[in-house]
Amino acid sequence: MFGPSLLSIMAMVVDISLLAIEAIKRSIAQVKTHCLSVSLSPYFMASPSLVRILEICKVTPALDSVDAAKEFSLPLTYFDITWFKFPPAECLYFFKLNESSSRSSIFHSEILPALKHSLSQTLGRFVPLAGHLTWPANSSKPVIVYALNDALSLRVAESNASFDRFIGNEIPEADESHPYIPELYVTNMIASLLALQITFFPCKGFSIGMAIHHAMLDGKSVSMFLNTWAYLCKHNQNEKSLLLLPELRPSFDRTGLQDSFGLESVYLKQWEATIIPGSELNSRSLKLMPYLGVPSNLLRATFRLPREAINELKESILRYHQAGLNPGKQLHLSTYVITCAYVSVCLVKARGGDDNRKVYYVCSVDCRSRLEPPLPQNYFGNCVAVHHMVAEAKAFMEENGVAIVAEKLSDLINGLENGLFQGAKERLVMLRGLGQEVQKFGVAGSTRLGFYGLDFGWGNVEKAEITSIDRTRGFSMMEFGDVSSGGIEIGVVLVRQEMERFASLFVNGLKALQSRL
Repeated sequence: MFGPSLLSIMAMVVDISLLAIEAIKRSIAQVKTHCLSVSLSPYFMASPSLVRILEICKVTPALDSVDAAKEFSLPLTYFDITWFKFPPAECLYFFKLNESSSRSSIFHSEILPALKHSLSQTLGRFVPLAGHLTWPANSSKPVIVYALNDALSLRVAESNASFDRFIGNEIPEADESHPYIPELYVTNMIASLLALQITFFPCKGFSIGMAIHHAMLDGKSVSMFLNTWAYLCKHNQNEKSLLLLPELRPSFDRTGLQDSFGLESVYLKQWEATIIPGSELNSRSLKLMPYLGVPSNLLRATFRLPREAINELKESILRYHQAGLNPGKQLHLSTYVITCAYVSVCLVKARGGDDNRKVYYVCSVDCRSRLEPPLPQNYFGNCVAVHHMVAEAKAFMEENGVAIVAEKLSDLINGLENGLFQGAKERLVMLRGLGQEVQKFGVAGSTRLGFYGLDFGWGNVEKAEITSIDRTRGFSMMEFGDVSSGGIEIGVVLVRQEMERFASLFVNGLKALQSRL
Protein backbone atom coordinates (compact mmCIF):
# COMPACT_ATOMS: atom_id res chain seq x y z
CA MET A 1 0.00 0.00 0.00
CA PHE A 2 2.12 2.68 1.26
CA GLY A 3 4.57 -0.02 0.84
CA PRO A 4 5.75 -2.42 3.36
CA SER A 5 4.01 -0.46 4.86
CA LEU A 6 3.49 2.55 4.31
CA LEU A 7 5.03 10.68 5.69
CA SER A 8 5.76 11.16 9.14
CA ILE A 9 3.58 12.06 12.13
CA MET A 10 4.79 15.50 13.02
CA ALA A 11 6.08 17.88 10.41
CA MET A 12 9.28 19.76 9.97
CA VAL A 13 10.12 21.39 6.67
CA VAL A 14 13.87 21.60 6.12
CA ASP A 15 14.87 24.45 3.88
CA ILE A 16 17.86 23.78 1.67
CA SER A 17 20.26 25.94 3.62
CA LEU A 18 22.84 25.61 6.38
CA LEU A 19 20.51 27.51 8.71
CA ALA A 20 18.20 24.51 8.64
CA ILE A 21 20.75 22.37 10.49
CA GLU A 22 20.95 24.87 13.34
CA ALA A 23 17.16 25.00 13.48
CA ILE A 24 17.09 21.24 13.82
CA LYS A 25 19.54 21.28 16.68
CA ARG A 26 17.60 24.02 18.48
CA SER A 27 14.32 22.14 18.08
CA ILE A 28 15.87 18.91 19.30
CA ALA A 29 17.21 20.66 22.35
CA GLN A 30 13.70 21.89 23.16
CA VAL A 31 12.13 18.41 23.16
CA LYS A 32 11.07 17.50 26.70
CA THR A 33 9.31 14.60 28.36
CA HIS A 34 5.83 15.36 29.68
CA CYS A 35 3.99 13.22 32.23
CA LEU A 36 0.21 13.16 32.72
CA SER A 37 -1.77 11.58 35.52
CA VAL A 38 -3.19 8.17 34.62
CA SER A 39 -6.42 9.17 36.33
CA LEU A 40 -7.36 11.28 33.29
CA SER A 41 -9.03 8.33 31.56
CA PRO A 42 -11.02 10.34 28.92
CA TYR A 43 -7.78 11.86 27.69
CA PHE A 44 -4.83 10.66 25.65
CA MET A 45 -1.31 11.91 26.16
CA ALA A 46 -0.26 14.21 23.35
CA SER A 47 2.76 16.04 24.66
CA PRO A 48 2.52 18.79 25.68
CA SER A 49 -1.31 18.90 25.50
CA LEU A 50 -4.42 16.78 25.80
CA VAL A 51 -6.78 15.19 23.32
CA ARG A 52 -10.35 14.81 24.58
CA ILE A 53 -12.65 12.21 23.04
CA LEU A 54 -16.06 13.79 22.38
CA GLU A 55 -17.87 10.98 20.62
CA ILE A 56 -17.41 7.47 19.25
CA CYS A 57 -20.02 6.74 16.61
CA LYS A 58 -20.79 4.19 13.93
CA VAL A 59 -21.28 5.43 10.36
CA THR A 60 -23.30 3.18 8.09
CA PRO A 61 -23.22 3.24 4.29
CA ALA A 62 -25.95 5.31 2.67
CA LEU A 63 -27.98 2.56 1.03
CA ASP A 64 -29.54 4.97 -1.46
CA SER A 65 -26.12 5.79 -2.83
CA VAL A 66 -25.30 4.78 -6.37
CA ASP A 67 -23.85 1.23 -6.44
CA ALA A 68 -24.84 0.63 -2.79
CA ALA A 69 -25.42 -2.99 -1.75
CA LYS A 70 -27.26 -4.53 1.18
CA GLU A 71 -24.81 -7.42 1.51
CA PHE A 72 -21.31 -7.88 0.24
CA SER A 73 -18.72 -10.66 0.32
CA LEU A 74 -15.22 -10.33 -1.04
CA PRO A 75 -12.57 -13.08 -0.91
CA LEU A 76 -8.97 -12.08 -0.32
CA THR A 77 -6.55 -12.39 -3.23
CA TYR A 78 -2.89 -13.37 -3.08
CA PHE A 79 -2.08 -9.64 -3.15
CA ASP A 80 -4.25 -9.09 -0.05
CA ILE A 81 -2.88 -12.16 1.75
CA THR A 82 0.64 -10.78 1.35
CA TRP A 83 -0.31 -8.19 3.99
CA PHE A 84 -2.78 -10.36 5.94
CA LYS A 85 -1.23 -9.91 9.41
CA PHE A 86 0.88 -6.82 8.90
CA PRO A 87 0.27 -4.05 11.46
CA PRO A 88 -2.15 -1.32 10.33
CA ALA A 89 -0.99 1.53 8.15
CA GLU A 90 -1.66 4.85 9.88
CA CYS A 91 -2.06 8.23 8.18
CA LEU A 92 -2.81 11.74 9.39
CA TYR A 93 -4.04 14.78 7.44
CA PHE A 94 -4.32 18.34 8.73
CA PHE A 95 -6.74 20.95 7.35
CA LYS A 96 -6.58 24.65 8.22
CA LEU A 97 -9.82 26.60 8.63
CA ASN A 98 -10.39 30.32 8.26
CA GLU A 99 -11.33 32.45 11.25
CA SER A 100 -15.10 32.04 10.95
CA SER A 101 -15.09 28.33 10.10
CA SER A 102 -12.71 27.48 12.93
CA ARG A 103 -15.16 28.58 15.63
CA SER A 104 -16.39 25.67 17.70
CA SER A 105 -20.05 26.40 16.98
CA ILE A 106 -19.49 26.37 13.20
CA PHE A 107 -17.36 23.25 13.27
CA HIS A 108 -19.87 21.20 15.26
CA SER A 109 -23.00 22.52 13.52
CA GLU A 110 -21.78 22.60 9.91
CA ILE A 111 -18.39 21.02 9.22
CA LEU A 112 -18.62 17.87 11.33
CA PRO A 113 -22.15 16.98 10.11
CA ALA A 114 -21.02 17.51 6.50
CA LEU A 115 -18.02 15.21 7.05
CA LYS A 116 -20.22 12.52 8.61
CA HIS A 117 -22.92 12.74 5.93
CA SER A 118 -20.47 12.56 3.05
CA LEU A 119 -18.63 9.70 4.78
CA SER A 120 -21.87 7.73 4.83
CA GLN A 121 -22.39 8.46 1.14
CA THR A 122 -18.80 7.43 0.40
CA LEU A 123 -19.22 4.14 2.24
CA GLY A 124 -22.21 3.48 -0.02
CA ARG A 125 -19.70 3.31 -2.87
CA PHE A 126 -17.01 1.53 -0.82
CA VAL A 127 -19.26 -0.94 0.99
CA PRO A 128 -16.54 -3.42 2.08
CA LEU A 129 -14.92 -0.78 4.29
CA ALA A 130 -17.96 -0.81 6.58
CA GLY A 131 -17.70 -4.58 6.89
CA HIS A 132 -15.10 -6.77 8.52
CA LEU A 133 -12.57 -9.50 7.88
CA THR A 134 -13.33 -13.03 9.06
CA TRP A 135 -12.18 -16.59 8.35
CA PRO A 136 -15.19 -18.89 8.16
CA ALA A 137 -14.67 -22.54 9.11
CA ASN A 138 -15.85 -23.64 5.66
CA SER A 139 -13.51 -21.28 3.80
CA SER A 140 -9.94 -21.99 2.73
CA LYS A 141 -9.02 -18.33 3.18
CA PRO A 142 -10.19 -15.15 4.95
CA VAL A 143 -13.14 -13.26 3.52
CA ILE A 144 -14.32 -9.65 3.74
CA VAL A 145 -18.01 -9.59 4.68
CA TYR A 146 -20.53 -6.77 4.85
CA ALA A 147 -24.04 -7.27 6.24
CA LEU A 148 -26.91 -4.86 6.67
CA ASN A 149 -26.30 -2.37 9.53
CA ASP A 150 -22.55 -2.97 9.59
CA ALA A 151 -20.76 0.32 10.19
CA LEU A 152 -17.40 2.05 10.28
CA SER A 153 -16.06 3.36 13.59
CA LEU A 154 -15.56 7.14 13.73
CA ARG A 155 -14.02 8.83 16.74
CA VAL A 156 -14.51 12.57 17.22
CA ALA A 157 -12.07 14.42 19.44
CA GLU A 158 -10.87 17.87 20.40
CA SER A 159 -7.32 18.98 21.08
CA ASN A 160 -5.85 22.04 22.73
CA ALA A 161 -2.43 21.29 21.24
CA SER A 162 -0.76 23.84 19.01
CA PHE A 163 -2.09 23.26 15.49
CA ASP A 164 0.71 25.41 14.09
CA ARG A 165 3.24 23.10 15.75
CA PHE A 166 1.81 20.14 13.84
CA ILE A 167 2.00 21.82 10.45
CA GLY A 168 5.13 23.88 11.11
CA ASN A 169 8.84 23.17 11.29
CA GLU A 170 9.05 21.70 14.79
CA ILE A 171 10.75 18.37 15.46
CA PRO A 172 8.47 16.45 17.84
CA GLU A 173 8.97 13.18 19.58
CA ALA A 174 7.85 10.37 17.31
CA ASP A 175 4.86 9.27 19.36
CA GLU A 176 3.22 12.69 19.72
CA SER A 177 0.72 12.07 16.92
CA HIS A 178 -0.48 8.70 18.15
CA PRO A 179 -3.51 10.16 20.02
CA TYR A 180 -4.81 11.49 16.69
CA ILE A 181 -4.93 7.99 15.16
CA PRO A 182 -7.80 5.64 16.10
CA GLU A 183 -7.29 2.03 17.09
CA LEU A 184 -8.28 -0.66 14.61
CA TYR A 185 -10.53 -3.26 16.21
CA VAL A 186 -9.01 -6.74 15.76
CA THR A 187 -9.68 -10.00 17.60
CA ASN A 188 -8.95 -13.65 16.86
CA MET A 189 -12.28 -13.96 15.05
CA ILE A 190 -13.00 -10.59 13.45
CA ALA A 191 -11.09 -7.53 12.23
CA SER A 192 -12.22 -4.08 11.18
CA LEU A 193 -10.84 -2.79 7.90
CA LEU A 194 -10.76 0.94 8.58
CA ALA A 195 -11.12 3.27 11.55
CA LEU A 196 -11.26 7.08 11.41
CA GLN A 197 -10.75 9.94 13.84
CA ILE A 198 -11.65 13.59 13.29
CA THR A 199 -9.93 15.92 15.76
CA PHE A 200 -10.94 19.58 16.08
CA PHE A 201 -8.36 22.23 16.98
CA PRO A 202 -10.46 25.24 18.14
CA CYS A 203 -9.83 28.43 16.19
CA LYS A 204 -7.35 26.62 13.92
CA GLY A 205 -8.50 23.57 11.98
CA PHE A 206 -9.01 19.83 12.16
CA SER A 207 -7.23 16.56 11.39
CA ILE A 208 -8.37 13.25 9.96
CA GLY A 209 -6.54 10.19 11.26
CA MET A 210 -6.80 6.75 9.69
CA ALA A 211 -5.93 3.22 10.78
CA ILE A 212 -6.05 0.89 7.77
CA HIS A 213 -5.99 -2.89 7.56
CA HIS A 214 -3.31 -3.89 5.07
CA ALA A 215 -5.31 -6.86 3.83
CA MET A 216 -7.89 -4.54 2.28
CA LEU A 217 -6.16 -1.45 0.97
CA ASP A 218 -3.03 -0.33 -0.79
CA GLY A 219 -2.00 3.31 -1.18
CA LYS A 220 -3.87 3.82 -4.44
CA SER A 221 -7.09 2.46 -2.90
CA VAL A 222 -6.70 4.74 0.12
CA SER A 223 -6.25 7.70 -2.22
CA MET A 224 -9.38 6.69 -4.16
CA PHE A 225 -11.45 6.48 -0.96
CA LEU A 226 -10.22 9.80 0.42
CA ASN A 227 -10.67 11.64 -2.88
CA THR A 228 -14.22 10.30 -3.18
CA TRP A 229 -15.05 11.37 0.38
CA ALA A 230 -13.57 14.83 -0.23
CA TYR A 231 -15.39 15.19 -3.57
CA LEU A 232 -18.77 14.27 -2.11
CA CYS A 233 -18.27 16.48 0.94
CA LYS A 234 -17.22 19.51 -1.09
CA HIS A 235 -19.91 19.30 -3.75
CA ASN A 236 -22.80 17.87 -1.78
CA GLN A 237 -23.23 21.21 -0.04
CA ASN A 238 -24.78 22.54 -3.25
CA GLU A 239 -26.05 19.46 -5.08
CA LYS A 240 -28.30 16.66 -3.91
CA SER A 241 -27.14 14.06 -6.39
CA LEU A 242 -23.65 13.61 -7.77
CA LEU A 243 -22.15 11.20 -10.24
CA LEU A 244 -18.60 10.23 -9.41
CA LEU A 245 -15.76 10.72 -11.86
CA PRO A 246 -14.76 7.40 -13.46
CA GLU A 247 -11.46 7.27 -11.55
CA LEU A 248 -13.39 7.52 -8.26
CA ARG A 249 -15.76 4.63 -8.98
CA PRO A 250 -14.09 1.60 -7.37
CA SER A 251 -13.97 -1.74 -9.16
CA PHE A 252 -14.23 -4.80 -6.90
CA ASP A 253 -14.11 -7.29 -9.78
CA ARG A 254 -11.37 -9.82 -8.96
CA THR A 255 -12.06 -12.34 -11.70
CA GLY A 256 -9.10 -11.04 -13.70
CA LEU A 257 -6.60 -11.93 -10.96
CA GLN A 258 -5.05 -15.30 -11.73
CA ASP A 259 -2.75 -16.88 -9.12
CA SER A 260 -0.48 -18.50 -11.70
CA PHE A 261 2.40 -18.94 -9.24
CA GLY A 262 0.42 -20.45 -6.35
CA LEU A 263 1.25 -17.54 -4.05
CA GLU A 264 -2.05 -17.62 -2.16
CA SER A 265 -1.49 -21.03 -0.56
CA VAL A 266 2.18 -20.29 0.11
CA TYR A 267 1.41 -17.03 1.91
CA LEU A 268 -1.45 -18.55 3.90
CA LYS A 269 0.80 -21.37 5.14
CA GLN A 270 3.47 -18.84 6.10
CA TRP A 271 0.97 -16.78 8.09
CA GLU A 272 -0.56 -19.86 9.71
CA ALA A 273 2.91 -20.81 10.93
CA THR A 274 3.49 -17.34 12.37
CA ILE A 275 2.80 -17.18 16.10
CA ILE A 276 1.18 -13.86 16.98
CA PRO A 277 0.96 -12.77 20.65
CA GLY A 278 -2.62 -13.21 21.86
CA SER A 279 -3.59 -15.57 19.04
CA GLU A 280 -3.83 -18.50 21.47
CA LEU A 281 -1.95 -20.67 18.97
CA ASN A 282 -4.96 -20.43 16.64
CA SER A 283 -3.55 -20.74 13.12
CA ARG A 284 -6.66 -19.01 11.75
CA SER A 285 -6.46 -16.11 14.17
CA LEU A 286 -6.88 -12.66 12.66
CA LYS A 287 -4.56 -11.06 15.21
CA LEU A 288 -1.96 -8.80 13.62
CA MET A 289 1.77 -8.75 14.11
CA PRO A 290 2.63 -6.35 16.93
CA TYR A 291 4.18 -3.05 16.05
CA LEU A 292 7.75 -2.40 17.04
CA GLY A 293 7.92 -0.27 20.14
CA VAL A 294 8.62 3.43 19.80
CA PRO A 295 11.64 4.36 21.95
CA SER A 296 11.33 7.65 23.78
CA ASN A 297 14.39 9.06 22.00
CA LEU A 298 12.89 8.81 18.50
CA LEU A 299 12.22 12.08 16.70
CA ARG A 300 10.22 12.76 13.56
CA ALA A 301 11.03 15.21 10.78
CA THR A 302 9.96 16.05 7.24
CA PHE A 303 12.39 17.08 4.51
CA ARG A 304 11.61 18.53 1.12
CA LEU A 305 13.33 17.82 -2.16
CA PRO A 306 12.36 20.50 -4.71
CA ARG A 307 12.09 19.71 -8.41
CA GLU A 308 15.28 21.70 -9.09
CA ALA A 309 17.24 19.48 -6.68
CA ILE A 310 15.78 16.31 -8.24
CA ASN A 311 16.88 17.49 -11.69
CA GLU A 312 20.37 18.31 -10.39
CA LEU A 313 20.66 14.86 -8.81
CA LYS A 314 19.61 13.26 -12.09
CA GLU A 315 22.25 15.22 -14.03
CA SER A 316 24.90 14.17 -11.50
CA ILE A 317 23.90 10.49 -11.74
CA LEU A 318 23.97 10.58 -15.56
CA ARG A 319 27.42 12.24 -15.64
CA TYR A 320 28.83 9.55 -13.35
CA HIS A 321 27.51 6.69 -15.46
CA GLN A 322 28.41 8.27 -18.79
CA ALA A 323 32.01 8.41 -17.57
CA GLY A 324 31.90 4.79 -16.38
CA LEU A 325 32.45 1.39 -17.96
CA ASN A 326 28.97 1.14 -19.48
CA PRO A 327 27.99 4.64 -20.64
CA GLY A 328 25.26 3.35 -22.97
CA LYS A 329 23.30 1.54 -20.25
CA GLN A 330 19.67 2.61 -20.09
CA LEU A 331 18.82 3.77 -16.56
CA HIS A 332 15.34 4.12 -15.11
CA LEU A 333 15.83 7.47 -13.35
CA SER A 334 12.33 8.37 -12.26
CA THR A 335 11.62 10.86 -9.48
CA TYR A 336 10.96 7.86 -7.24
CA VAL A 337 14.33 6.21 -7.97
CA ILE A 338 16.30 9.44 -7.57
CA THR A 339 14.59 10.35 -4.30
CA CYS A 340 14.98 6.86 -2.83
CA ALA A 341 18.64 6.71 -3.80
CA TYR A 342 19.43 10.05 -2.17
CA VAL A 343 17.46 9.38 1.01
CA SER A 344 18.88 5.86 1.34
CA VAL A 345 22.46 7.14 1.10
CA CYS A 346 21.75 9.75 3.78
CA LEU A 347 20.17 7.13 6.06
CA VAL A 348 23.05 4.67 5.76
CA LYS A 349 25.68 7.39 6.31
CA ALA A 350 23.72 8.76 9.28
CA ARG A 351 23.76 5.31 10.88
CA GLY A 352 27.52 4.93 10.35
CA GLY A 353 29.10 1.77 11.73
CA ASP A 354 30.36 -1.30 9.88
CA ASP A 355 30.58 -0.55 6.18
CA ASN A 356 30.51 -4.29 5.41
CA ARG A 357 27.01 -4.77 6.84
CA LYS A 358 24.20 -5.68 4.51
CA VAL A 359 21.60 -3.02 3.71
CA TYR A 360 18.17 -4.13 2.50
CA TYR A 361 15.96 -1.65 0.68
CA VAL A 362 12.34 -2.85 0.45
CA CYS A 363 9.71 -1.35 -1.85
CA SER A 364 6.25 -2.07 -3.21
CA VAL A 365 5.40 -2.05 -6.90
CA ASP A 366 1.91 -1.23 -8.21
CA CYS A 367 0.97 -4.14 -10.45
CA ARG A 368 -2.33 -2.92 -11.94
CA SER A 369 -0.83 -2.07 -15.33
CA ARG A 370 1.87 -4.76 -15.18
CA LEU A 371 -0.42 -7.80 -14.99
CA GLU A 372 -1.57 -9.76 -18.02
CA PRO A 373 -4.31 -8.87 -18.62
CA PRO A 374 -3.93 -5.56 -16.76
CA LEU A 375 -6.37 -4.48 -14.07
CA PRO A 376 -8.21 -1.15 -14.34
CA GLN A 377 -6.62 1.76 -12.52
CA ASN A 378 -9.72 2.02 -10.30
CA TYR A 379 -9.29 -1.56 -9.04
CA PHE A 380 -9.96 -1.41 -5.30
CA GLY A 381 -7.87 -3.57 -3.00
CA ASN A 382 -4.23 -4.55 -2.77
CA CYS A 383 -2.36 -4.81 -6.03
CA VAL A 384 1.27 -4.30 -5.03
CA ALA A 385 4.17 -6.75 -5.04
CA VAL A 386 7.10 -6.57 -2.61
CA HIS A 387 10.61 -6.34 -4.01
CA HIS A 388 13.98 -5.60 -2.49
CA MET A 389 17.53 -4.60 -3.26
CA VAL A 390 20.51 -5.57 -1.13
CA ALA A 391 24.04 -4.13 -1.06
CA GLU A 392 26.85 -3.60 1.40
CA ALA A 393 26.82 -0.34 3.31
CA LYS A 394 30.09 0.68 1.67
CA ALA A 395 28.28 1.12 -1.64
CA PHE A 396 26.03 3.75 -0.03
CA MET A 397 29.01 5.43 1.64
CA GLU A 398 31.03 5.92 -1.55
CA GLU A 399 31.61 9.46 -2.79
CA ASN A 400 29.27 8.66 -5.68
CA GLY A 401 26.97 6.55 -3.54
CA VAL A 402 23.79 8.17 -4.88
CA ALA A 403 24.69 7.25 -8.47
CA ILE A 404 25.68 3.71 -7.44
CA VAL A 405 22.46 3.11 -5.50
CA ALA A 406 20.35 4.73 -8.23
CA GLU A 407 21.74 2.21 -10.72
CA LYS A 408 20.89 -0.69 -8.39
CA LEU A 409 17.34 0.61 -7.95
CA SER A 410 17.08 1.12 -11.70
CA ASP A 411 18.16 -2.49 -12.25
CA LEU A 412 15.48 -3.62 -9.77
CA ILE A 413 12.72 -1.80 -11.63
CA ASN A 414 13.93 -2.77 -15.10
CA GLY A 415 14.11 -6.36 -13.91
CA LEU A 416 10.37 -6.38 -13.24
CA GLU A 417 9.85 -6.89 -16.96
CA ASN A 418 11.49 -10.31 -16.64
CA GLY A 419 9.51 -11.51 -13.66
CA LEU A 420 7.06 -9.56 -11.53
CA PHE A 421 6.83 -12.37 -8.96
CA GLN A 422 10.34 -13.74 -9.16
CA GLY A 423 11.39 -14.80 -5.65
CA ALA A 424 7.98 -13.87 -4.24
CA LYS A 425 7.41 -17.18 -2.44
CA GLU A 426 10.48 -16.83 -0.23
CA ARG A 427 10.89 -13.06 0.01
CA LEU A 428 8.54 -12.20 2.88
CA VAL A 429 9.86 -14.92 5.19
CA MET A 430 13.43 -13.95 4.34
CA LEU A 431 12.86 -10.26 5.05
CA ARG A 432 11.04 -10.93 8.32
CA GLY A 433 13.90 -13.19 9.42
CA LEU A 434 16.67 -10.63 9.01
CA GLY A 435 18.60 -9.96 12.22
CA GLN A 436 19.79 -6.80 13.90
CA GLU A 437 23.16 -7.04 12.18
CA VAL A 438 21.66 -5.74 8.91
CA GLN A 439 20.11 -2.36 8.16
CA LYS A 440 16.66 -2.64 6.64
CA PHE A 441 14.26 0.07 5.59
CA GLY A 442 11.26 0.30 3.33
CA VAL A 443 9.57 3.23 1.67
CA ALA A 444 5.97 4.08 2.47
CA GLY A 445 3.84 6.15 0.14
CA SER A 446 4.38 7.14 -3.46
CA THR A 447 5.06 10.13 -5.67
CA ARG A 448 1.67 9.78 -7.41
CA LEU A 449 -1.07 9.54 -4.78
CA GLY A 450 -1.98 13.24 -4.68
CA PHE A 451 -2.80 13.50 -0.97
CA TYR A 452 -2.01 17.22 -0.94
CA GLY A 453 -4.80 17.77 -3.45
CA LEU A 454 -7.48 16.65 -0.97
CA ASP A 455 -10.12 19.35 -0.37
CA PHE A 456 -13.29 18.63 1.61
CA GLY A 457 -14.62 22.12 0.93
CA TRP A 458 -12.51 24.24 3.29
CA GLY A 459 -9.16 24.18 1.49
CA ASN A 460 -6.47 21.68 0.62
CA VAL A 461 -4.52 19.54 3.05
CA GLU A 462 -2.08 21.67 5.00
CA LYS A 463 0.03 18.71 6.06
CA ALA A 464 -0.10 14.99 5.24
CA GLU A 465 1.92 12.26 6.87
CA ILE A 466 2.20 8.50 7.18
CA THR A 467 2.25 8.00 10.92
CA SER A 468 3.20 4.34 11.11
CA ILE A 469 6.77 4.72 9.82
CA ASP A 470 7.87 5.25 13.42
CA ARG A 471 7.08 1.59 14.05
CA THR A 472 8.07 0.06 10.74
CA ARG A 473 11.47 1.82 10.70
CA GLY A 474 11.04 3.03 7.16
CA PHE A 475 10.79 6.40 5.50
CA SER A 476 7.93 7.95 3.59
CA MET A 477 7.51 10.04 0.48
CA MET A 478 4.77 11.92 -1.31
CA GLU A 479 4.46 14.95 -3.55
CA PHE A 480 4.19 18.14 -1.50
CA GLY A 481 2.21 21.36 -1.75
CA ASP A 482 1.17 22.27 -5.27
CA VAL A 483 1.07 18.95 -7.13
CA SER A 484 2.33 20.66 -10.29
CA SER A 485 5.57 21.70 -8.57
CA GLY A 486 6.93 18.17 -8.72
CA GLY A 487 8.63 18.41 -5.33
CA ILE A 488 8.84 15.44 -2.96
CA GLU A 489 8.32 15.39 0.80
CA ILE A 490 10.25 12.78 2.78
CA GLY A 491 9.37 11.71 6.31
CA VAL A 492 11.96 10.10 8.57
CA VAL A 493 11.99 8.87 12.16
CA LEU A 494 15.40 8.59 13.81
CA VAL A 495 17.11 8.74 17.17
CA ARG A 496 18.36 12.17 18.13
CA GLN A 497 21.98 11.75 17.03
CA GLU A 498 21.09 10.14 13.70
CA MET A 499 18.53 12.86 13.01
CA GLU A 500 21.20 15.53 13.35
CA ARG A 501 23.56 13.61 11.07
CA PHE A 502 20.82 12.89 8.52
CA ALA A 503 19.80 16.56 8.37
CA SER A 504 23.39 17.65 7.85
CA LEU A 505 23.95 15.05 5.13
CA PHE A 506 20.68 15.88 3.38
CA VAL A 507 21.25 19.63 3.29
CA ASN A 508 25.00 19.69 2.70
CA GLY A 509 24.77 16.99 0.05
CA LEU A 510 22.50 19.15 -2.08
CA LYS A 511 24.62 22.23 -1.47
CA ALA A 512 27.75 20.37 -2.59
CA LEU A 513 25.90 19.13 -5.66
CA GLN A 514 24.95 22.67 -6.66
CA SER A 515 28.55 23.81 -6.31
CA ARG A 516 29.72 21.12 -8.76
CA LEU A 517 27.20 21.94 -11.47
